[in-house]
Amino acid sequence: MVHANNQELKEVTSDMSASMSTAIASNENFIETNTGSPVAIQIRNRHDSPSSLFILFYFIYYIRGMLGHTPEAIHIHQQKSRRAQPYWHLWKISPNWLAGWLVGRVVGNSRVNNKKYSSNNHRKETVFHPLLPMLDSAALVLLGLAGVALGSQPQAPDPIPAPLRELTWGQLNFLHTTDVHGWYSGHLQEPSFSADWGDYVSFATRMREKAEAAGTDLLVVDTGDRVEGNGLYDSSDPKGVYASEFLKKQHIDLLCSGNHELYKQNTSEAEFRTTVPNFKGNYLASNIDIADPESGEIVPLAQRFKKFTTKMQGIRIMAFGFLFDFTGNYNNTVVTPVEETIKQAWFQEAIRDREVDLFLVIGHVPAKSKDLASGRFMETIGFASLSGLSTAKKQTSAARTSPVFTRRYIDNNLFSLYHHSGHDESTFHTPEGKKVTEDIRKARSALKLDHVYGCAPKTLWMSRAKYPSDDSIYSWLEKEVLPSSLRPHLRENTAGLAIINTGGIRFDIFKGPFTQDGAYIVSPFTNEFRFMKDVPYDKAVMVLKVLNKATNILTQAGFMPMDSSSLSPPEQWSRTEDFIAKADHIPLSHEANNEQNPLQDGDEPTLTPGYTTKDDGGTDGDDTVHNPVSFYRAPNCIMATITNDDDSSSTPDVVDLLYLDFLEPWVTVATKIVGIDFDPKKDAEAFMPGVQMRSMLTAWASQHWSCPSS
Repeated sequence: MVHANNQELKEVTSDMSASMSTAIASNENFIETNTGSPVAIQIRNRHDSPSSLFILFYFIYYIRGMLGHTPEAIHIHQQKSRRAQPYWHLWKISPNWLAGWLVGRVVGNSRVNNKKYSSNNHRKETVFHPLLPMLDSAALVLLGLAGVALGSQPQAPDPIPAPLRELTWGQLNFLHTTDVHGWYSGHLQEPSFSADWGDYVSFATRMREKAEAAGTDLLVVDTGDRVEGNGLYDSSDPKGVYASEFLKKQHIDLLCSGNHELYKQNTSEAEFRTTVPNFKGNYLASNIDIADPESGEIVPLAQRFKKFTTKMQGIRIMAFGFLFDFTGNYNNTVVTPVEETIKQAWFQEAIRDREVDLFLVIGHVPAKSKDLASGRFMETIGFASLSGLSTAKKQTSAARTSPVFTRRYIDNNLFSLYHHSGHDESTFHTPEGKKVTEDIRKARSALKLDHVYGCAPKTLWMSRAKYPSDDSIYSWLEKEVLPSSLRPHLRENTAGLAIINTGGIRFDIFKGPFTQDGAYIVSPFTNEFRFMKDVPYDKAVMVLKVLNKATNILTQAGFMPMDSSSLSPPEQWSRTEDFIAKADHIPLSHEANNEQNPLQDGDEPTLTPGYTTKDDGGTDGDDTVHNPVSFYRAPNCIMATITNDDDSSSTPDVVDLLYLDFLEPWVTVATKIVGIDFDPKKDAEAFMPGVQMRSMLTAWASQHWSCPSS
């Protein structure tokens, strides 16, 4: 079947969409209990802006004997108006609420007594954190900046002084990282995120001291995807040998796996042999098993749950750690779907424990979709607080007091870290933190991560510049890098079309030195090109249209082997359209509260571009007040034209169709749709064997980008 135009393609995919089926979890199998009522709230880090992080982070508060009868759930109602006062709705439920709610959120809908509740996600410029509206507006501060470069890496830029919002502390407080992806050095070309892992070690220590001095508790949590994405992890042999040493120096109270820990056998086995023992008792794997590398026996990756009591408040916590229903793992690991896991005897027994004040479920889990996860590389540190808890020491009447939740996303730089910890450069840095910073410097030197291949004449953006445009990194790849890199390897007298997925590019290229580390950051994957010979030109072009226009429908209809969201950059997985930033109104506090603290005698500060979180907690989710940044979506894939000469004005009859090997499952389906008889096992060959995108980038930079003489 050949489809020659977009209209025909649209009709075909529309017909296919009729066969879609949506799996919605049912709560019918769960046993009703009368032990109390959970109050649920989720924090998912990250915000609007070019980077979105969808990590599910559930707090489930187990209130003893609320109203003395069948459990009731306090559901956080999505406000229709930002100026309305916060209000809550109560619904009675018969199934076990904890298990039912968890499954409902993981598969994309909360179902309680056959009612569905979903957050309003139609707003154009935001990614939402379904939280309680904050009860008060945080004060803003603007501090002087002196000597903040004592920590961080030597080449890291100094943070820029900026107006800060205060943190609101509670009985139980959290510091949260996720999707670190090896960025232990911090961001060496971005002042807002320039603190390194050693600085975070010091920060967590100082924040824990601050909490305990006030008689409250602090838990440090990490929810996975610590591997792949930075030269500090990817360029060592074996991979991650330095990174695992840095990670273990942080006192992490609870951590779990992301999907990236499971893509490859050696990565998951390193997690099992190294990271789990390093955090023995704190690493949770509620739904992940692994084949023991020694015996081959299928065993839990780590313990299923943990029960503990906090030091200061005596809060009795039952913690779980989940991964979303991930299917792209290597065959030495098993990810049990969450809806199956919660039916298992150990889980049912754990949630019936009466000596529990709080159920804490951490996870690498999307809030809206069943198979989505993404992150942004240690740019921010999540902070959340919870107050109004009943504990073994102190009983709080649920009828009189409702738990209060707050959140803030802290820009990872020393300016923010000094302020929130209450320290300065002379008192902030702990011996352990300073040692980690120095160890990172030594590792970078050993790995030659600061080797310069060339100097980019301008910044090339993933999402801050529209595609196609001169400032788009995808246009640069399509017009410059791919044609000149692939042309010498074409078959004689044959033109080519080369397809890459935009999701294979993971970061911007900033004006200035393009280093070994930068190459790993931009292109962390090991994919190589494959090709099929003598494909009709018009059908080869249609393959790109299928990959860009029809993959969602084809996936949902069961025609695509995997979810097409992984073709595009993670930060746009929740974004359905472009967002053009306007800096004429910068909310400095919760819009529902008319009180606002001036920054400097009423003068507006000069704001730097950055995250501007808007969610159910208000418009002030970030600790640093920023101007918003524009966001432009990219297609799933781009296609470069490669000719044997500089004359590309004529259209060839046939071409060699090149594609990254990662794309082969999608390309196989797309070729069939456009009428190409293609069997990758018989009809595809390696193109430039052993050459990866990363090495193409470094070679191109060395040849085309010169650096100014010092």
